[in-house]
Amino acid sequence: MGYDFHLDDATRRRFLGAAALGSLAGGLGLLSKPARAETIDLRARGGSGVRPFTTAYPEKGRMILQRTRPPWLETPFDVFDKGVFTPNDQHFVSWHWATFPTAVDVDKYALRVRGSVNNEISLSLNDLLRGMPRVELAAVSQCAGNSRIYFEPRVAGAQWANGSMSNARWTGVRLKDVLDRAGVKPGARMVRFGGLDEPILPDAPKFMKSIDIDHSRDGEVMIAFAMNCQQIPMLNGFPIKLIVPGWCAVYWIKALNDFEVLDGPDLNYWTTTAYRVPNKPNYTVEPGEKNLDLIPVTRNVPRSFITNIGPGDAVPLGAPQLARGVAFGGDKGVKGVDFSADGGASWSPARLGEDQGKYSFRQWQADFALTAPGAHVLMVRCTNADGERQPARPVWNPGGYMGNTIESTAVRAA
Repeated sequence: MGYDFHLDDATRRRFLGAAALGSLAGGLGLLSKPARAETIDLRARGGSGVRPFTTAYPEKGRMILQRTRPPWLETPFDVFDKGVFTPNDQHFVSWHWATFPTAVDVDKYALRVRGSVNNEISLSLNDLLRGMPRVELAAVSQCAGNSRIYFEPRVAGAQWANGSMSNARWTGVRLKDVLDRAGVKPGARMVRFGGLDEPILPDAPKFMKSIDIDHSRDGEVMIAFAMNCQQIPMLNGFPIKLIVPGWCAVYWIKALNDFEVLDGPDLNYWTTTAYRVPNKPNYTVEPGEKNLDLIPVTRNVPRSFITNIGPGDAVPLGAPQLARGVAFGGDKGVKGVDFSADGGASWSPARLGEDQGKYSFRQWQADFALTAPGAHVLMVRCTNADGERQPARPVWNPGGYMGNTIESTAVRAA
């Protein structure tokens, strides 16, 4: 909120009418450009294996390729050092099913609102662009499994490093305003959302997520049609995307085309079975622990990263140095960031950059000097506006979700 974004008539016409804006040339899965030979060794940061970079996907620049179908593309970590907002062409990509949309007829596209409402409605893209008040906010989209590759012992699932997160300015309409247009009936409890992606097998569960009715109507949950003042890339959910600021990206339904107001609990697979964590502090249990009380993943938790110094880097001995990076408070703003150049034995407050909103990345900087030769460990931790701080104890759970252990970067002074 507070960003100056406008779609002039020419832009609206291009968005609503140009077929080129609603398709991926050649269909995805067929590479449109040669892949790069460059690779990244994830072992440097405590992960495992080597992965290729790719520039082969439409509307995407240099990305780390984890999987081709469905596409899992990770944001290269050096991108986070270049600015607080992640460029659209390097925003991470994750789909659950290989039948994700590769073409959209924007003239026929509609958002259906149904269920426990007074009037079931269908809204065109033109209705959303022209017929409703517009809102804007900055928010981090982070996969619940971000950093899963660093869980020890290893767990199953997409082996993300730290790049299944991105930050953007989102422009769209309030979900509350859409619900008000349909008229929510008394007794409504949840709103369940779905998009254009469909399961491959008939018995597989369609990907859907839900949030409670009060959260849906809080004025912050939004239906976005623009990302960083541009149309949303196809791979990130064109033409519209649900934005649930402060919550894990699993709730940010891409290519949103349907939501249903429920008068009871949502019993679909993706709520009752998938994306669940132990109901313990920091969602952490001991490996092998049984009979866990599991709850759905929901809100993000505080995180912070060093972006200009990497594992194994050589740091000039005794010379003044600057560490910098990004932090976010999860579902709250950043209260403070602390930096340590001695493996956590002592901490100093970092200088915070401009506040772009409580759901956004916030940049930080800290001065330090290494006065003894040899190995050192740099660390950074974030505390959010509620006083919640990143834990020093390693986060571990069987799903590999919500990892936010204090980041450590091993360097050498020479």
